[in-house]
Amino acid sequence: MIEIVGIGANVCDTLIKIPSYPEEDTKMRAISSVRSGGGPCATGLVAAAKLGARCAYIGNNTDDGAAMFLKADFEKYNVSTEYINTLKGYNSFSSVIWLSEDSASRTCVFDKGSVPPLALSDKQKEAVKKAKILMVDGNELDAAVEAAQLARESGTLVLYDAGGLYDGVEKLLPYADILVPSEEFALGHTKAETAEEAAKILFEKYSPKIIVITQGKNGGILYDGKETQKYPAFLVDAVDSNGSGDVFHGAFAFCLTKGFDYMKCCIFSSAVSALKCTGVGARKSVPSYERTLSFLKERGIIL
Repeated sequence: MIEIVGIGANVCDTLIKIPSYPEEDTKMRAISSVRSGGGPCATGLVAAAKLGARCAYIGNNTDDGAAMFLKADFEKYNVSTEYINTLKGYNSFSSVIWLSEDSASRTCVFDKGSVPPLALSDKQKEAVKKAKILMVDGNELDAAVEAAQLARESGTLVLYDAGGLYDGVEKLLPYADILVPSEEFALGHTKAETAEEAAKILFEKYSPKIIVITQGKNGGILYDGKETQKYPAFLVDAVDSNGSGDVFHGAFAFCLTKGFDYMKCCIFSSAVSALKCTGVGARKSVPSYERTLSFLKERGIIL
């Protein structure tokens, strides 16, 4: 039985590693170039699947080369494609990402393509109702809202990866049981001065079970409506930070299926995200469950 389903972005990334960011109107030889699956929701599902959860993506796809790659990539990582509609003659969501060796940062330029918006079928609706967790990221907004409403009625938890300030997300936020925004989203949406203040505003306005605000290399905060707790980031030799937030959310969803408490979810997910940054490719570099536990044990943390 599928434990985690997801509705959101599924992107064909081209990752180009460069020595440093070039000046405008110049040429530079790349260190390497590789195609990789991306997108917050889709990458989160792969992370959860690689850690051991049973996952499926719900969405539309097309028949171009990028789409065929994305379908095969899901299958390689044991994410079910049975709830994907294949629509012919469109262009896939794609991006080109520069990875700077000098700064270990990334710059992304994307094209959302032309695939029509998702309209949920009866089969897809049933998958949402039967899952333990629905992951959403603010893309495919109308379908995500409908699915979140179904999830609320059926007892499926909704985990919202709130990384982007997309138009209309206020329609989705009230259905988030597990709200995990980036600090950028939290401050931008609430106009608060600090993450702690933003967490309280979000909690009071939308009433989730928990709020986790991710703060990159500074870790993040966990707020349950009463207490704010800090969770750590882990220092590693990073070579590719792209998708680290997506991986955090997928790891968090996996932890929920394991019955971890929220702070353990945060710590474990932070470790998974850190380890992912030590390799190129958001999906390829997700560590195993056992590797993550070993990484934490090496740092004196036993979950």
